[in-house]
Amino acid sequence: MDRLNSLTARVLIYTTIWSAIGVVIMAVVISTLYEKSAEKSLRDLLRAQLFSAINSVSIDPATKKLTGSPQLSELGFQQPASGWYWQVLPLGDYKTEALSSPSYENVEVPTVPNAVVPFNPRFERYYATEDSSGNPVRVAEAEISLDEEPADEDTITDPENAPDPVYRVVRFRMIGNHTVVEDDVAAFDRSLYLALGLFGAGSLVLNALVILLGLRPLDRVRQSLTRIRNGQAEKLDEDLPREIQPLAHEVNALIESNKRVMERARMQVGNLAHSLKTPIAVLLNDAGQMAHPHGTLVRSQAETMQVQVQSYLNRARIAALRESILARTEVGPVLERLVRVMRKLNPGKQFDLSVEPKGLKLAMEAQDLEETIGNLIENASRFAKRKIRIEAGPAPAGTKGADPGRKIWALLIIEDDGPGLDPEQITEAMKRGKRLDESKPGTGLGLSIVTEIVSEYQGAFTLERAVGGGLRAELILPALAT
Repeated sequence: MDRLNSLTARVLIYTTIWSAIGVVIMAVVISTLYEKSAEKSLRDLLRAQLFSAINSVSIDPATKKLTGSPQLSELGFQQPASGWYWQVLPLGDYKTEALSSPSYENVEVPTVPNAVVPFNPRFERYYATEDSSGNPVRVAEAEISLDEEPADEDTITDPENAPDPVYRVVRFRMIGNHTVVEDDVAAFDRSLYLALGLFGAGSLVLNALVILLGLRPLDRVRQSLTRIRNGQAEKLDEDLPREIQPLAHEVNALIESNKRVMERARMQVGNLAHSLKTPIAVLLNDAGQMAHPHGTLVRSQAETMQVQVQSYLNRARIAALRESILARTEVGPVLERLVRVMRKLNPGKQFDLSVEPKGLKLAMEAQDLEETIGNLIENASRFAKRKIRIEAGPAPAGTKGADPGRKIWALLIIEDDGPGLDPEQITEAMKRGKRLDESKPGTGLGLSIVTEIVSEYQGAFTLERAVGGGLRAELILPALAT
């Protein structure tokens, strides 16, 4: 089904089917025309031989018998049961021996009744039959009056009422072996099918080349779109044939419109964040001056509101940017900056960072990557005993969670050597606002924020127990070609 969605494959398939049908039709038509031509040639040959026999046979004046023998070039007339015969048969009142070719010995060729195949106005007819030896034959016949026999003068008593003379009518039969035509047509068909097969194969190759060359501009468009998606270009090349140029122009206009929407969304999100910042700060400030426990409650709720507002603002911003093909961030510098900060905040813990390849880039905004990885590194450093490992690289083919519709994905791993979590605890930790350890500072929204950001980028986020017993976090994020 995927192959049929390819324009090139579809055109190639339809062209191949049409070419095959065309070649078959050509073969049938040419073979039929040649067979008819061979049949006509045999008929013309028999007719010519028939006239030669008519000119060669006469009646002996002395014996009143048929005499003469046609001189025909076909050797089959001399070979018994060859399928090539000639006969001269007396008809009516003319009683004499028939003449026949040497090949007609011990052979019979049935005569078709006149009612089935009548003679034409020239007293000729042609029909197909089979001799007694099983040879398919074609027969050409003509009835000719060779001369007339006058009445006996000694028996005429009344000259005015003398009987009419008796006409000596004979039937000439020229018979040809139709196997010659069949063999000739079969040999021609073999040559024809071979020639048309070679022609068809050559046509398919030529059609494929023409189609591939003709559709090459579409392949250029596809490659250009891939470069845009991978962050290697910002618009389509419009140096294309005029049939495709309007498409490229519209796509470029769409990219520009998308860019303007993105900028407008950023501006609106910034304005909303700025408008909410002051009211939340006032609430936090007043909560600090309120007596316990009301002040603590208000402050806790204001902090939660601040985090949630920021989370939803991030989601709105990411939703506006998600369809953008221009977002790109190099992983190495972001992770190095986060690790540098965490090393200062946690001097007694070891942070191991590995990014391969060095120029690995993600199709996401830098601040989203910072917030996602920052939450996970902060959690890891909070519960780790002494070591945190951060790795980033291309996701192996078939990685769970990687959308197969996208070719390039990156795998980021944050692993610590802390106590880790059981599967039930991992499920609870992924819930919004859920904190498993109330002795540690935080709002319980970090993992849910990570989940939301990753899902907005159509990636995957999983938690599991590490090999050393700690917690292992894996992120599958969209990457760009390096």
